[in-house]
Amino acid sequence: MCVLSEEQDVKARGEVLRRFDPGTKALVIATVMLVLVVSSLLPWVGGSPGWEVLTGQSDPALKVGLLPRLFVINSTIVGLGFGALALITRRWGAAFLAGIAGVVVAFEGMIAIWSRQTSGQGGPGIGLVIAVVCMVVLAVQWMRIVWSRD
Repeated sequence: MCVLSEEQDVKARGEVLRRFDPGTKALVIATVMLVLVVSSLLPWVGGSPGWEVLTGQSDPALKVGLLPRLFVINSTIVGLGFGALALITRRWGAAFLAGIAGVVVAFEGMIAIWSRQTSGQGGPGIGLVIAVVCMVVLAVQWMRIVWSRD
């Protein structure tokens, strides 16, 4: 029979309280992260796919601008990096960071779409729109996990 001391019991409870179980939300998050990766293969600005905007290899005549580039960098870091970190570690802090940063990046993506619509150059492509929708869904899913904490 193993009896935990009071100090060990408090430490074990603290460890459990720092973790979360996403349940079926993990499948939704992983699927949306995959769609976010696929969206980088689709046209974002004019005919340039998202990976070209990310690496700076898009056609200079399109005048991509700062906002779509900033969005593609941040959606990769937050949507894929922070999301994977939170899913792997299952820590509340990582989920909170992924949720809050996801909200900011989703808003940034909406502004990137608006900037492309008002630029007079190539408008927003389907990949950019899908990426923004992915970031909104990711932000909502992470915030639902964060709000479910007791």
